[in-house]
Amino acid sequence: MPSTTVVLPAYNESVALPRLLAAIAADVPRELSPRVIVVDDGSTDNTAAVAEVSAGDLSVDVIVHDRNRGLGVALRTGLAAAMKRAGDDDIIVVMDADNTHPPAVIADFATAIAGGAGVAIASRYAPGGGEVGLPWHRRLLSRGASLLLWAAFRVPGARDYTCGYRAYRASMLRRAMSVYGDRLIEEAGFVCMAELLIKLSHLGARIAEVPLVLRYDLKPGRSKAKIVPTIAHYLLLVARSRRVAR
Repeated sequence: MPSTTVVLPAYNESVALPRLLAAIAADVPRELSPRVIVVDDGSTDNTAAVAEVSAGDLSVDVIVHDRNRGLGVALRTGLAAAMKRAGDDDIIVVMDADNTHPPAVIADFATAIAGGAGVAIASRYAPGGGEVGLPWHRRLLSRGASLLLWAAFRVPGARDYTCGYRAYRASMLRRAMSVYGDRLIEEAGFVCMAELLIKLSHLGARIAEVPLVLRYDLKPGRSKAKIVPTIAHYLLLVARSRRVAR
């Protein structure tokens, strides 16, 4: 079985991390050899310390940014660290650190990657997926953005363009990094997840979806996504479609 590295970009998630790490240890099959990389993106609480003391039996590495640089930069940091140890057939998972993504889905990711997918998306819109406790304006933003991106880019196999819970075959990411270099992830905010998906699709990545029930009711605190700037950045991403396609 391939090994699995879980990348957790985190900003002020000291409350959610202990529960999430415990769930990863309990719900990810041992044969996937899970290890975790927490990228503390300039938190003002004790996120890094909590991640270290909550590791338990998990292998957890913590990388700390000296200031908050945004999800895109944290994602670049985490993926680069994961790629240093990953073999081509290994799996790299990215998930939110706020305890809204159930780690049990990682077993489904492994099945999809083993079946030939280069990217597996945890999709709220796949049969069996859904959302619990998501505010109406966030629901509207997610669905609207996915429809916009579907109309602009038509990524085969993808319905949920915005969910940050995904798995990547390491060889697919390695190829993308060799092609795009520092331009692989240019967006700093939440739009970076859609950007990465689109660029991997342009390289011919086979996309698979597995159902996700997003547990927003388990999230401590408010969302860090700013609605109006996020909408503006999705529109800019579409406007730059020719550049993204290169």
